[in-house]
Amino acid sequence: MKPVNLNKARKAKTRAEAKAKADQNAVRFGRSKAQQVLEAAQAEQASKRLSQLKFDDE
Repeated sequence: MKPVNLNKARKAKTRAEAKAKADQNAVRFGRSKAQQVLEAAQAEQASKRLSQLKFDDE
C-alpha cells in the first residue's frame, strides 16, 4: 500500500469541489458565445435606431 500525501489529497478535494461549483454556475448563469454576440448586435441595432429617432433641438 502506498502512503498518501494528505496535503495533496486535501487540495485535490478542494479543487474538485470548486470545479463542480463552477460547472453549476456556468449552467445557471452562463450564456453561449452565440447568445452573447446576438445580444450585442441587438443592443447596437437598438442604439442606432434610437439615435435616428432623436430630435435635434438646434
